[in-house]
Amino acid sequence: MMAAQGYRRVAGIDEAGRGPLAGPVVAAAVILPPDLDAPWLSLVKDSKQLKPPRREFLFRRIHEVALGIGVGQVDARVIDILGIARATRLAMKWAVDQLQPPPESLLIDHFALPEVKLPQKGITKGDCLCFSIACASIVAKVTRDRLMIELDRTYPGYRLARNKGYCTREHVDCLQRLGPSPIHRNSFKPVRESIGK
Repeated sequence: MMAAQGYRRVAGIDEAGRGPLAGPVVAAAVILPPDLDAPWLSLVKDSKQLKPPRREFLFRRIHEVALGIGVGQVDARVIDILGIARATRLAMKWAVDQLQPPPESLLIDHFALPEVKLPQKGITKGDCLCFSIACASIVAKVTRDRLMIELDRTYPGYRLARNKGYCTREHVDCLQRLGPSPIHRNSFKPVRESIGK
């Protein structure tokens, strides 16, 4: 795609955590070698289609071979101020800013990043259709899941290690009982409805 246009350092970009009620949205940008060949490549797919042990395995393999990996995250307070779409784009921009060497072009799951002045293409269902975006989805998901396990120790009443902040019945029950924590997204309806209960 971008490689066919002569770009060598093409970053695939994806996010994890747009939908949860708690925690940050995390984006990853991954530059892979253009001639990458490894026995695990056929295992790579959208992170949502992989079980956690497989994601962890691929996370390590991607880090071993990538030319560059950048991660950006935006916390719940900023999500409440900006809205989730703008916060996601901000996390993606920060992930791109972290890349060394810098990318020459971008392939992005779903979004466009007008804030980044590079050739780019937003691909609907890119995490299923584009290898580098799928790798970025794995890096973003594993990074965010690990962070939510850490946050569960700080805010132990919400079962965050298990639900990762998503809107499960158990999580909503905890919200109704305890009210929101500092890492909950108050602009999201189930959190908003729990305030003051």
